[in-house]
Amino acid sequence: MKTNPNRIRKIALVSLAITILFSGPACAISLFEWPAPSITPQSPTPGIPTAAPLPTTQVTFHAALSAALAPNETLVLRILDEVSGLGFNYTDYPLQPRDALNYLATVPLPINSVVKYRYVRLGGNEMHETSAVNQPIRYRMHYVIGAGETIDLIAGWQDRPFSGVTGSVQGTAINTDGGTAVPNILVTAGGVQAVTDSAGRFILPGLPVGTHNVVGYAMDGGYTTFEQGATVAQGLATPVEIRVRPTVLAPVTFTVHLPKNTQPGAPVRVAGNLLQLGNTFADLRGGQNVIADRMPMLNYVAEGVYSNTIYLPVGADVQYKYTLGDGLWNAERDANKGFVLRRIIVPPNGAVVEEAVTGWQSGVSAPISFEVTAPPETPAGDIIYIQFNPYGWTEPIPMWSAGNNVWRYTLYGPLDLHTIYYRYCRNGQCGVADDEATMGDSAAGRQVGTAITGQDIRDSITRWAWMSANGPATLVGSNVIERQAGFMTGIEFQSGYHPNWTSFTSQAMQNVQALGSNWVIVTPTWTYTSVNPLILGIRPGIDPLWTDSALMISQGRALNLNVGIFPQPRFAFSSNTSLSADFWRGAPLDPNWWLTWFDSYRGFAVHHADLAAQAGAQALILGGDWVAPALPNGTLPDGNPSGVPNDTETRWLAILNEVRAHFRGQILWAMPYSAPNLSTPNFIAQTDGVYLMISGNLSQNLIPTKPELEAAAASLLDNSVAPLQSMIGKPVYLAFAYPSINGSGANCLPANSGTCLDWTTLNQPTADRAELRLNLQEQADIYEILLAAVNTRPWVSGVIARGYYPPTLLQDKSASTHGKPAGDVLWYWYQRFLGLVR
Repeated sequence: MKTNPNRIRKIALVSLAITILFSGPACAISLFEWPAPSITPQSPTPGIPTAAPLPTTQVTFHAALSAALAPNETLVLRILDEVSGLGFNYTDYPLQPRDALNYLATVPLPINSVVKYRYVRLGGNEMHETSAVNQPIRYRMHYVIGAGETIDLIAGWQDRPFSGVTGSVQGTAINTDGGTAVPNILVTAGGVQAVTDSAGRFILPGLPVGTHNVVGYAMDGGYTTFEQGATVAQGLATPVEIRVRPTVLAPVTFTVHLPKNTQPGAPVRVAGNLLQLGNTFADLRGGQNVIADRMPMLNYVAEGVYSNTIYLPVGADVQYKYTLGDGLWNAERDANKGFVLRRIIVPPNGAVVEEAVTGWQSGVSAPISFEVTAPPETPAGDIIYIQFNPYGWTEPIPMWSAGNNVWRYTLYGPLDLHTIYYRYCRNGQCGVADDEATMGDSAAGRQVGTAITGQDIRDSITRWAWMSANGPATLVGSNVIERQAGFMTGIEFQSGYHPNWTSFTSQAMQNVQALGSNWVIVTPTWTYTSVNPLILGIRPGIDPLWTDSALMISQGRALNLNVGIFPQPRFAFSSNTSLSADFWRGAPLDPNWWLTWFDSYRGFAVHHADLAAQAGAQALILGGDWVAPALPNGTLPDGNPSGVPNDTETRWLAILNEVRAHFRGQILWAMPYSAPNLSTPNFIAQTDGVYLMISGNLSQNLIPTKPELEAAAASLLDNSVAPLQSMIGKPVYLAFAYPSINGSGANCLPANSGTCLDWTTLNQPTADRAELRLNLQEQADIYEILLAAVNTRPWVSGVIARGYYPPTLLQDKSASTHGKPAGDVLWYWYQRFLGLVR
């Protein structure tokens, strides 16, 4: 066995909400003095017994290769630690050959644990295993209920792709207590992973022919773990029903004694392998998997003693550690300065755990104390984060407020490197809301060298990126006509996502409400990871999980906002001119492919209908510009026919009818405005209205005059949109998206390549487009003129500003109005449309 300790390497919606509430920006700590630096190893607190090791059993892992290893190569089983990070605190077990293609290793593992592992080929360069479609294997899983064995088929390696035949595993996750479907279950076989949708459905494509171990795992521990073998045949789908039971919660009280050199007042968190302990089940920046924002905090009890009672699922294998940062930075270390990973199988009646942290440092280097003064224009309520770059940028960590725009953080480790780069940002959005001196993902950052004596680093931030000195917009008083009940004044969130957004969406909802909005449109995503075969599903880390979306909806409802859900696809490969163009260009568009496309879209729509119904949303918005090739007589982005089936109208009607059966609220159809003629599919008659997405179409001038914009807005509404509303006889809601740049009203946002950019390519995070000039006032003028045009046209049923960036305000080039003069324009008009101000 080879260990690497020193290498830098819902249960319920309420439980998630509580975790975020007590671990996020609401908790600011005031510090008054720095401790004397110490590099003396701290002894465990006397009287705290070491926890008894969990009982173990022997598990034999059989690994079958598709091709023999080279003579100088060996195969290892790598047991992973998702709390520290999959690439850090792992343990390798060499496998012994039985013949050229079959290897085995017997490993002692805790009973009732869930083990995450993968295979690695050693000899020359280290090579990780890959799937049959040459994608990295994140990890396999095994549920250890007793002595036994598991058989794994290794498809290929990074440098030796698979060349055999495949099949798939598909099925549903079912609650055995009531027979209902279970969403949000992580299912894996052969290292291929999927997350179940609202119907409990999953599909694991591209599995080598043979028998695979299928595991169903509740990421919050809310259901029991399922494991079963499944035999895959060439070209066929093997059905598997994942039968799980709900678990119950039991109180686990964690009390921890800290080393004497711990920074007084520093927040102490519990980092763990469950969602509610900060795990994202995603590969985040720097190879990390957990983030501080989502971890529960411990409460101060006495000097050096912290405690909290956390309700955890009975029977869950909880792996955890104590930290002043995340799973890597400032996480506890053992007496040998190696990583620590604690473990408890939650007993039926809960537990009281009293433990001691031996130390925080990983080497001989002394702690480094950072103090930064933020500029006066830092938005009230923003939290300053520090981000470290030892080998690449890692996940940012919240600093500790000392008041008066001063923030502090003491870094204990890991400090194995001679030099560490770092930077500051707002609300955890490093790479976007940065210190202007270190902005962007390519920035190296500030630099500090490690030393055997303590260091005090004091920095000042001159200016934040994407924040100007502009005050509120200058507004011209208008005679605003109060609209009838039901008029929509809305904000649509942009469809980006990062797991730390959840800490800031409540504040974003308050901002939306303060504008006078009565609607907020959230935009949860699924990702197309492959075009052929077609694979659409939830990817943790870049798509919000069920609990994340439900929490966001509940935050809006708590402020009496109406909530609409506008689900969006993400495309693994997309161009700047059209997010979906490359997707459609790579699609085979044959009858079987179209059959799969409609089936996957049906699942996508029904999933979000169930989410809307269960979370209490008021509207579901389907469609969008990207579905144009799938409409009757559909055309591809290049103008060619898409070859859509002849019964497309019937297919869409069936989808709408099924969605109606799952959700009783409003169903709107989203479609892009395209001059000069707007055409609509017949099935739009079965919806409750049109969500008309409008961008450009106002002026081709970089800096148009107001009279020019006024004439264009009137023409757009009177000559194109009004006939549409008259034709369909349904409410039309105008969803505007205008970036804050010169030429925002043009049909073409010019790129250096000579192509036209899609406005969404300016959504953060993104590299700055130097060829486009920032113009906050032009965006404000456009919204003022559009809202004035709506004011005199009573047939318009609502207006929405699209592209809002939730985590923090940015005065950037995107269409987001968060913190921009255009937001002031919305505030003026929205409140008067609703009669809140007269």
